[in-house]
Amino acid sequence: MRTYVPKPAEIERAWHVVDAEGLVLGRLATEVARVLRGKHLPIFAPHTDTGDHVVVINADKVVMTAGKGDTKFAYRHSGYPGGLRKRSYSSLLENQPAELVRRAVRGMLPKNTLGRQQLAKLKVYAGPDHPHVSQSPQPLEIPHARRQA
Repeated sequence: MRTYVPKPAEIERAWHVVDAEGLVLGRLATEVARVLRGKHLPIFAPHTDTGDHVVVINADKVVMTAGKGDTKFAYRHSGYPGGLRKRSYSSLLENQPAELVRRAVRGMLPKNTLGRQQLAKLKVYAGPDHPHVSQSPQPLEIPHARRQA
């Protein structure tokens, strides 16, 4: 059996919008990464970017379970000795909620040029408004990602 290679003309990119209010961060990130990669499409090929665009709104209302806000940290390094900086996920959620969601999705994509190309199709906004209304995005429901009360 030969490997299927989708032609660029066969790839039609749709736009999806996800309301992150009340969604668990990890479950939201897995579904968004799946759509960005194109795994929900029948023409999926792991070596080709076949995914759709995703707009995440209300990123400031995302939920973390089991106290992860205080126990998980986002690290970055300046490149100089002693330049390691870390911030807790709870402070990241307060100050930069869009960056928190983007980091979670980025960790679930390939770590190469293809992953960076797919991450460029992700747009994250802290509030309910976004400038992509003209693309007429379809709502993407993630029912199993809601936090159980």
